Amino acid sequence: MSMTIDADIVACPLGRVPYVPTWDLQQQIQDRLIAAKRKTPPESLPHVLLLVEHPHVYTLGKSGDAEHLLLSDDELEAVGATFHHIDRGGDITYHGPGQLVGYPIFDLDRLFTDLGRYLRTLEAVVIRTCAEYGVTGTRVEGRTGTWIGPDARGPERKICAMGVRCSRWVTMHGFAFNLNANLDYFDHIVPCGIDDRGVTSLAQEVGHPVDEAAVQRRVVHHVGECFDRSITRLAPDDARAFLETLIEEPVPVSASVDP
Repeated sequence: MSMTIDADIVACPLGRVPYVPTWDLQQQIQDRLIAAKRKTPPESLPHVLLLVEHPHVYTLGKSGDAEHLLLSDDELEAVGATFHHIDRGGDITYHGPGQLVGYPIFDLDRLFTDLGRYLRTLEAVVIRTCAEYGVTGTRVEGRTGTWIGPDARGPERKICAMGVRCSRWVTMHGFAFNLNANLDYFDHIVPCGIDDRGVTSLAQEVGHPVDEAAVQRRVVHHVGECFDRSITRLAPDDARAFLETLIEEPVPVSASVDP
């Protein structure tokens, strides 16, 4: 089957999916975009933004310190989490229910070949989304991600972590935006290797749970706006159909897990 997408970026919400199959999916899409642009003439494919939620999992970047995971294997099992050493930059982070994880698989040759600018643009997406909820997000010099404060509510705290990998200027991995996440899970790590700052969530900042689907729609809008490209957000079934056409492989199916 084939699907014609009339947009520069295709946002693909997949629901709650296991970490490792989604990591594999990212790699397959990245390989597909690299192969497409190496053809003569290049094959025109849209950039892909995967939008997911994961079961409880800790991931450690290639330059990270394994000692920043504060749990033994038995303790990991007891809290219902898994651990993976992966190929992105950065240190350790947490993914879990109530967190919006975005994996932009973008060909920067068609945007701008500047990883620093790319990360600042992702930060801008989250800053603009937070602003729509009356929350002032900011950047911290030398620390990737989006932060809140210091302010009357407390000291500086991270609301969105980021880490990327780039091959032939095609990106993978991305951002983890805490919406209604259980922040207790961050107590089991030194988040991003930073031991003198805290973490927060959009729900904690506004004082009530947030509508995660609504936040996701706003994030998609701001991705298109900040990267100055047309973007379309597919329904989950259409997203899977599009991705399976793109990579010619099955796509991970969403599954419920305990919150």
